[in-house]
Amino acid sequence: MSGLEIERKFLVKDDSYRQLAYSSSRILQGYICSGHGRTVRVRRRDRSAFLTIKGPSADGGLSRYEFEKEITLDEAKHLFALCEPGIIDKTRYLVRSGQHVFEVDEFYGENQGLVIAEVELSAPDEAYEKPDFIGEEVTGDRRYYNSYLRQLPYSKWSTD
Repeated sequence: MSGLEIERKFLVKDDSYRQLAYSSSRILQGYICSGHGRTVRVRRRDRSAFLTIKGPSADGGLSRYEFEKEITLDEAKHLFALCEPGIIDKTRYLVRSGQHVFEVDEFYGENQGLVIAEVELSAPDEAYEKPDFIGEEVTGDRRYYNSYLRQLPYSKWSTD
């Protein structure tokens, strides 16, 4: 898959998404390269693996170019060895809401306690139905990018 990724990102208010989810999977991901808004990521999702390249964000963080290719688990294992320090570990829950699917990520390790939901859109102004568990919108806030959470985990954020 490649093309323009358009998504909105939100904090999650409660754990009702777990009962609403029609699917969940465990994800481990590392970053081979991240900087200047560009990332090269390797991801293992259950028994599948992917190499993803993302370009810098546009529209205040709403859209960015994304290229993704499925790779073998063995290739992923070797690529994880090349990753920068800090692996993202999370469970992703898929929740239908109207015509859209919200991806809800529940983080572990140093990002424990953080739960973020994203919805992919076909246009920046596309309407969507927010489930009740959706909280504050954080689209464009770099602190909530996985590549940032790898460098400065949620547990290390200042309360100031």
